[in-house]
Formats: sequence, structure tokens, C-alpha cells
Amino acid sequence: MNHIQKTLVRISLLALPLAVSLQSCSDSFFDVNTTPNNPTTVPPTVLLTTVEYDAAFASSNDLNRIAEVFVQHAAGVGNQVAAYDVYNIRGASDNQWNGELYAGALINAQQIINQNQTTSPAYAGIAKILKAYAFSITTNMWGDIPYSQALLGTNTLNPRLDKQQDIYLGNSSLGIQSLFDLVKEGMADLDKPNTGIVPGTDDVVYAGNLPKWKKLGNTMLMRLAIIISRKDPATAKKMFEDALASPAGIINDNSLDFQVGFSTDLGKQNPIYSFNYVNRPADGMASSRFIDSLNFYKDPRLAKYYTTIANGTYAGFNNGSSAAAPALANRSRIGSYLIGASGEAPIRMITNFQRAFMQAEAVLTLGVAGNAQTFFQEGIRASMLKAGIAAADIDAYFKANPGFVTLSGSPANQLNQVMTQKWIANFGIGLEAYDDYRRTNYPNLAQVLNPAGDDGTRPVRLPYTDNEIQRNTNVPNPGPKTNEKLWWDVD
Repeated sequence: MNHIQKTLVRISLLALPLAVSLQSCSDSFFDVNTTPNNPTTVPPTVLLTTVEYDAAFASSNDLNRIAEVFVQHAAGVGNQVAAYDVYNIRGASDNQWNGELYAGALINAQQIINQNQTTSPAYAGIAKILKAYAFSITTNMWGDIPYSQALLGTNTLNPRLDKQQDIYLGNSSLGIQSLFDLVKEGMADLDKPNTGIVPGTDDVVYAGNLPKWKKLGNTMLMRLAIIISRKDPATAKKMFEDALASPAGIINDNSLDFQVGFSTDLGKQNPIYSFNYVNRPADGMASSRFIDSLNFYKDPRLAKYYTTIANGTYAGFNNGSSAAAPALANRSRIGSYLIGASGEAPIRMITNFQRAFMQAEAVLTLGVAGNAQTFFQEGIRASMLKAGIAAADIDAYFKANPGFVTLSGSPANQLNQVMTQKWIANFGIGLEAYDDYRRTNYPNLAQVLNPAGDDGTRPVRLPYTDNEIQRNTNVPNPGPKTNEKLWWDVD
């Protein structure tokens, strides 16, 4: 779906209360003059595709660019990305908060739920899983957010901000359903009988394969659990183990990854390609720090992650540097792994390699059963295969570099190894890498040059957007500083 189609769907949904109220008038003009080209309800076959692309855009567009420079996968050299690189993020992200999340993935998912819960619960179940995913992005970036009172239209113009603890764990006295229960409810819907239509090719993730959606649901539960594992290890361990014990299974193969594909056609390329090769090719560069790390590990993924310059070497930029950026011809640019040939590479959101690294972490930190070393190597292999490295070359890498693929030393050192490899694997999935860094302080990232922002430290949250502060009286003004940690973010 191109940008124009996505915008039209959003407009039709945002205008829905007005359209309904006009049709309720007794004036014969409104009774007679109706048009099938201006529907008041959008069928789930259209909405589901829209929500899936909304989720992909929300996780790979500007929020991803912010996260990618924060975790030093990339460096900013122009315009907003240069500002993000030195932590100047105030005034940013309104389009992401409003357009891609609340007026995009979230409201469209809610419309699917409202319209299909009774007759087509398969659609409602998928929508609840997608809704939980979008809300997890929102709370992980901003903390306390409109949640239980959001998406109610004109009934609640100033929704309260629910505490992040309640969003994750629930609060029955306030009528707040936990993200865990939202995912579980969605998975339960997938088992209900359908008297209406069922998802098919309109589902651009799994083509209507409900068992695969259940595996994603369980893997999402693991992801939610690992995020709160430092703050509430008991709950995290139980949720993690329950997901592993589910007969529905988990994402355990790259073919099951939660991702959305794109096209090489103009206007249909993925957001990473569109920004870096079409719209703003001069604004971002490879981080020299990331390139140095990959070179240190002799990592074959570097050739898939970034391009070389004329002399066959990699040229990055030091995060926060005030030096002049080189010309495009003298820069390493984002490579085939994230863009494909010309923009058709999928946007990855929850993957098999993430699941393997999460299991390794859970064994080390939560006491979940299993062998951390096995999961650690499984994560590295899955990521390398995903990046296009041949199995024989992966075997050769493991044989030649046993120290890089073998956990050793103290539990803290082993966790550092796991999170560093997950950071490398999460290239292009900046939101996940940013969550991981805030949770664990791994990998060890040096301060950027010339830091600015609120206090010169790497932000641990985004400030509330100016438009939301103006619209919603429940949003604090001034809001939290960017150095004020989220509920789950503990030392």
C-alpha cells in the first residue's frame, strides 16, 4: 500500500464520527445522496493491510532513526538526524505519535476489533496482537501514555495518561488491561469460530495463517516479559515460561519472523530505503563506531549492512562529530540487508534471532531452563542467515572465531556478550536495540562527541510532543526530562 492509500484510509477513519452524524439527519439530501466511494466503514480486508503497514512504518521511520543514532548503528550528519545524534529531540516525533501510532496503527486496529469481534474474531484477534505491539512501541518510547482511555473517539477527548507499570501489569481498579492480557485475548480470539470473513492475502505478514499468529503472540509475550525483567523478575519469569510452555509454540525459525515486505516500485519502497536513498540521502551515515565493532568481530554481516567506498573500505562518521561529512561517493551507505536491490527488503519487527537472544538472556538473568550458550549461538546463526550469509560461511566463522561465539567469564560478562551480539543483529531494528540498551546498559557505548539535549546525556525517553501537550490537558507541561527513566528502566 502506498503513502496516498494509507493517508486516505486514515482520513476516512478520522472522519467517521462526522460521517455517521451527518447520515443520521432527516434531510432527504443526506438520505438519498450516498456513494459507495465514500464508505462510513472500511472492511477488515483493507484495514488489516493498513495496520500491518502502519506497524512497519512506525517501527522503521523517524522513531527508528532516533533510536539508530542513540545506539550508534548510524550517525547523523544533516538536518534532523544530525540533531538526534547529539540528543536534540525536542519538537520531534509528532507525526510518529499522532500519524503513525494513534491515528495510524492503533485506531485502525481498534476499528477492526470494534467491527469484527462477533462475526470475524480472527480479524479481531490479529488486531489485538498488532494493537499490543503498537502500544508497546509507544510506552517504551514515552513512558506513561494514553492507553485505556485512548481510541474512544469523541467520547474521551482528553484521555488520561496511564502509568507504564499499569500498562504492563494491568490495574483492575482503574479498568486497565495489561499488555500481556491484551495479547492473550487476541490469541484466544484466533481459536473462536468465524461466521464472517477470515484473513487471507490481505494479511501481508502471514497470509491468514492463524497458527503463525499464535507463535508471534507467544513470542510477543516473551518480549514483553524480558523488557520488564529487571523491574519485576518474578512476573517476567512466569510470563516467559508460560509462553515457552504454550502448545501453540513460538517463533523458532526465520520463516516465521514478524515482518512486512515492500516493493521496488516508486512510492512503495520501504521507509529505510525511501529516506536514505530518495528523500534525504545526505542526512545519515554509517557510524564509524559500529563499523569498528563489526571489524573487531571480523563479522561477515558488515558487507550486507553497509556498502564500501571506491577503495573497498568502509567509511563511517563519528557520532556527534562537528567535522564536515564526506561526499556521498565517499560514504558507506545502507546495504542490501535493509534495502534489498532498491527498497523491497522487508521491515523486520520481531524475529527468530531476537527470540533466541531473549532465551539466552532469560537463562542467565531469570533462571529460565535451558542452555544460554545454545541460544546465544542460535541467535548469531539466525541473524547471519537472515543477512544472507551462507551456512558454510557461518560454520567457517564459528570455527575461526570461537572466542566471539562462546560465552565465558562472569554472568555479567556473558550477558554483555549476548546483548552485544543482539545489538549487532538488531541493525535496522533500532527500537529493539534502544530498549535493550536502556534495560541492560549493554553494549558499552561511549558518549557521543559534542552532546547536547536536555543535559548532555543520552536520552532514555522521548519528550511528549508539543501538539499532544496542547490538545490533551492530562499531558503534563512541562513533562519529564529526557533523562528521567521509565518504570521498567532500572540500573
